[in-house]
Amino acid sequence: MVVSNKNPVISAISLVLTLFSTAVLFILLNAHFAAAIQVLVYAGAIMVLFLFTVMFLNIKDDELRFDALNIPRRLTFLFVFIIIVGYFASKLFITSKSFSKLSDPENFGTVKEVGTLLFTDYLLPFELTSILIVVAIVGVVVIAKVRKA
Repeated sequence: MVVSNKNPVISAISLVLTLFSTAVLFILLNAHFAAAIQVLVYAGAIMVLFLFTVMFLNIKDDELRFDALNIPRRLTFLFVFIIIVGYFASKLFITSKSFSKLSDPENFGTVKEVGTLLFTDYLLPFELTSILIVVAIVGVVVIAKVRKA
């Protein structure tokens, strides 16, 4: 729904649902801190940024019309998608015992473990992500200024 929907607001709301689903997966892995950060940072702050960007682009009302004819097609797509994801998730959770390969499985998802990994092994991707977000904000401001001129 995030990629296939033409309405950017619905796509952003679908992304929020996806981020909440990811947080549920973290909870199933007993990584409660990672789940809380997922909800607070991504589903909260980043999605506010995305929605602000969508509103800043000033999309016309006729582009946001609700198309009632596509509801059965979308529900069918959603049903098939849930079946496929459920199948693969069941295979993953039933056959996977790869969590024992972690250095310390008891501390998986704790504040100390996440902080240690984030600022040692994943420092470069963390910083590149922040640069990418800043570039995206600057790009939106440039696009919005061109439209108003």
